[in-house]
Order: sequence, then structure tokens, then C-alpha cells
Amino acid sequence: MHQNINFIIEVLGTISFAMSGSFAAMQKRLDPFGVLIIAFVTAVGGGTVRDLLLDVPVFWMYDLLTCTLIFATAIFSMVFKSIEKNFKVTLFIFDSFGLGLFTIIGLQKGLHAGLHPIICITLGTITGCFGGIIRDILLNRIPLIFRQEIYATACIAGGGIFLILDKYSSLSYMFVQISTILMIVIIRTLAVKYHWQMPKLYGQDNSAEM
Repeated sequence: MHQNINFIIEVLGTISFAMSGSFAAMQKRLDPFGVLIIAFVTAVGGGTVRDLLLDVPVFWMYDLLTCTLIFATAIFSMVFKSIEKNFKVTLFIFDSFGLGLFTIIGLQKGLHAGLHPIICITLGTITGCFGGIIRDILLNRIPLIFRQEIYATACIAGGGIFLILDKYSSLSYMFVQISTILMIVIIRTLAVKYHWQMPKLYGQDNSAEM
């Protein structure tokens, strides 16, 4: 049962981040090949870094389904781009769900490897965030994780909630997974809606001193 749920989460996460990458690339007016590349690195970037850190085979190199899903999602995004005019909203929705879905996958990989809970949360955050970091760097944008927006913080909070519920509650494992994913999406959404931000470390004038 757990494996089936994890498979569904991985599929949905791959689709979500592939859509996120596709719309971000189209927002920058890249050609179809560029859209496909950005969709691919967004969907597999975090998981690739995670697997390299765990010293295990990189997941997508042995899973044709992942590559097929990314390719099909990118094509779908380009075909139906005329229907969706507001790239910014669509990008935010898919990026938020990808963030939640992949955070759980990364965290579970860490637990399966027998790592410390803090390291597991770190792996979840890496899995959720690094695809977006690579995407934004390739698109010449400052990655969201390096801005004041609540992004990685949502992953960390969600990872902590997951571990607490899994260990101390009597809720089913599937319910804990779904609740954590939704919690990350909600935190991210509320942070954007109400302009929650991380505190600034530097004043506005410090840039002039560089």
C-alpha cells in the first residue's frame, strides 16, 4: 500500500514540476527544445542531488517512465499554452504542489536509509527545492529559495510536521503523507497571499558599499 501511494506521489510530483518548468520556460519565450530542457531539470534536479548525496543510482536513469512523463507533460504544456494565459498563477500552483510532493519523497528516502530525522528533513528540502533552483539559474532569475519568500521554510516545517505525526499520532501513514503535502502547499500559498517574508539581514544601502 505504501509503495502504491509513494508511486502516485512521485508521478504527481514529476508532473507538477515538469509543468512548473514548462510554464517558466514559456514565460521566458524559450523554443520547444528549451521548454523541454527546463521541464526536465526542474522535475529531476532535486531528486538527482538527493540520490548523489545518498550514493544510490540516480532514479531517472533507470526509470523510463519518469522521462516519458516529463516529455509528455512538456508537450501538453506547449500545446495548451494558448488556453492558459496567466503563466504566473499556473507556475505558482504547480511549483507549490511539486514542492510538497517531492519534499515528502526526499524525506522518506532519508528515513529508509536510516538517517537522522534532521538529515531526512534536509534531504526532503533538497529534493523539493533544487529543481527550482536549477530552473531559475538557467532562466537567469534569482532562485526563490535565495529571496525573502517563504519557500524552503515551508519544506522544513512540513518535514517536521510529517515526522511528529508519523511518530506520535495514531493517524494512518497515507493520511500523514497527504496532510503534510497540503500543509506545505498551504504555508506557501498563505506566505505569498499575505506577504510573509524572512527577515532582512542587510539594509537597503549596503549594496552601494560593494
